[in-house]
Amino acid sequence: MHYSIVRYIQGQILKIEGALLLVPALTGVLYREWEASSYFLVALICEAIGILLALRKPAKFVLYAREGMVSVALAWIVMSLFGALPFVLCGDIPSFSNALFEIISGFTTTGASILENVEALSHASLMWRSFSHWVGGMGVIVFMLAIIPMASGYNMQLMKAESPGPSVGKLVPHVKESAKILYLIYISLTGIQLVLLLLTGMAGFDALCITFGTAGTGGFGVLNSSCGAYTGLQQNIITIFMLAFGVNFNAYYFLLGKDRKQILRMEEVRWYLIIVAASILLICLNVRGMFHSWQEAFHHSAFQVASVITTTGYSTVDFDLWPMFSKMILVALMFCGACAGSTGGGIKVSRILILFKAVRVEIRHYMHPRAVNTMKMDGKAIDKSIFRGVLVYLAAYTFVFAASVLILALDPVQNFTTDFTAVAATFNNIGPGLDAVGPAMNFNGLSLLSKYVLMFDMLAGRLELFPMLIFFLPSTWKKNI
Repeated sequence: MHYSIVRYIQGQILKIEGALLLVPALTGVLYREWEASSYFLVALICEAIGILLALRKPAKFVLYAREGMVSVALAWIVMSLFGALPFVLCGDIPSFSNALFEIISGFTTTGASILENVEALSHASLMWRSFSHWVGGMGVIVFMLAIIPMASGYNMQLMKAESPGPSVGKLVPHVKESAKILYLIYISLTGIQLVLLLLTGMAGFDALCITFGTAGTGGFGVLNSSCGAYTGLQQNIITIFMLAFGVNFNAYYFLLGKDRKQILRMEEVRWYLIIVAASILLICLNVRGMFHSWQEAFHHSAFQVASVITTTGYSTVDFDLWPMFSKMILVALMFCGACAGSTGGGIKVSRILILFKAVRVEIRHYMHPRAVNTMKMDGKAIDKSIFRGVLVYLAAYTFVFAASVLILALDPVQNFTTDFTAVAATFNNIGPGLDAVGPAMNFNGLSLLSKYVLMFDMLAGRLELFPMLIFFLPSTWKKNI
């Protein structure tokens, strides 16, 4: 383990976080809130420690997979620890454990909250919650790669560790240029949604916070009703952009480039849209009797499907009151998630597609043992290493999920529905679950042990499991392995 490299990267991350904390600090100044001083103070602390850690760059910057995984996992933990401090210092969330839960939920774009009255927070804290979604959506490591010169040829290990999906590829030959392209797409979509919401008459502060939450597929709102108080048009805009941010960003790159035909070969995007359309139709038919018209039923069905499959977590109604059939579809979408290479969480449509293809190939093999069957994705053969990686990921996913539910079951106050959906909602970075952690409830009633388990789940889910598992593996920290 090259500790100097890990130390240097943490320093750069803290310097970036210090700069990012100026956004809520300036928001507090704009609204003349004394809470702004807490954000300025923590920003200075981050900058000071960051400068010290990154003062001396390692002489030999060779970043292998292990250092990449550890650096990314530690970066998200460090960001969360420092990011929770302003909440505690300004008194908006006095408990450090609760503040840590809230900011981890923010950075991992989960949207699960311990707050019972969101509207009681200062504008500075509301901005920090929502802005953390936007920062975590694309990833602070990707941002670092886009703006800070790093060792050429090795920083792909950082992008792979932080980016969601079974595989990560470069859009252009250089990782730094790929990171810039991703952020350009991300910023452009964010800007378009913000402008559209402002044009509908939404208040500027609300529009900015909701856009940050949509872009990062996070789900923190500024109202206790989440998105329920906004107009139908505003909710429709949010629905469209939730789905847009759940699409693999490679599709937008192809759309803007010369090779637009590549989009037609992207099976994951095609099936993502099919799953969305089928889910909306089935839920709409099931909940029709709960609304005044087909249009209203379709409107809310579309919003909730988009919110859950992209793991955003916004709500317009309390879907915990919907029929069991609709709730089961939403729970299934929690696990499915959005596309790889998007800001959404979950298992990812691509992994599910690969599994279905593997089952189909195996069935054909039983029927025709001598036939040569090849699994293909987007017209190309699926490499065995990718298929192996999907199987290992799902095995680890199942183990961590089951262990988390088991630990939460130690609390006799919670029931199975609460425990199961709490883990599903945090592990898949969605936000609200069902029953005691439903859209009209919050996570504050859970035990301290349950909260820390769910914090781990949020980080593990956002980082695709292995960076967090490797981080806590004792052999990882041995120097000569």
